[in-house]
Amino acid sequence: MILLLLGTALFAAVHFIPSLAPTIKAAWVERLGENGYKGIFSLLLLAALAMIITGWRSATPVFLYNPPAILHPIALGLLVIAFALLVISNRASRLRRLIRHPQLTAVALWGIAHLLVNGDSRSLVLFAGMSLWAMGEIIAINRREGVWIKDATVPPWHTEGITLIIVAILVAVVIAAHPWLAGVPVM
Repeated sequence: MILLLLGTALFAAVHFIPSLAPTIKAAWVERLGENGYKGIFSLLLLAALAMIITGWRSATPVFLYNPPAILHPIALGLLVIAFALLVISNRASRLRRLIRHPQLTAVALWGIAHLLVNGDSRSLVLFAGMSLWAMGEIIAINRREGVWIKDATVPPWHTEGITLIIVAILVAVVIAAHPWLAGVPVM
């Protein structure tokens, strides 16, 4: 469990450097160059992910609460929204004008959805940790960047249809791969 906790903390800490500690980032970029900084950043994130995966697999879950079955469809709905936000974060979309940080919002929703259906200690560490990081990152970025100036360009409506098709494919792939990735089926 310690490894899972440390991996989650390292993941959050590395991501917080640009938003909460820009002077540290600037010093690293000055010392290592932009590519050197990105390389160290990437290596630290890979280390964090390795710690999270190893920590998750080695931790013995202790059940803290028993989520009611009625929360399962709500969690699935939140996950579909999270995947839609992930897709929207990387595409031109009218919906990007509604949510300032679609990718971070997706991570927060992903974590919350998993907490609705998993009541064990390792789920609490990982999913609450990732959700708290994403919400903290949103706050930090908003403070740093100030008022949100929305993009004036709006893509044509047909791009939204393509976005929905991509979301449907992504959700289907995740549902199919979830038993292999997480060891439990979605349904």
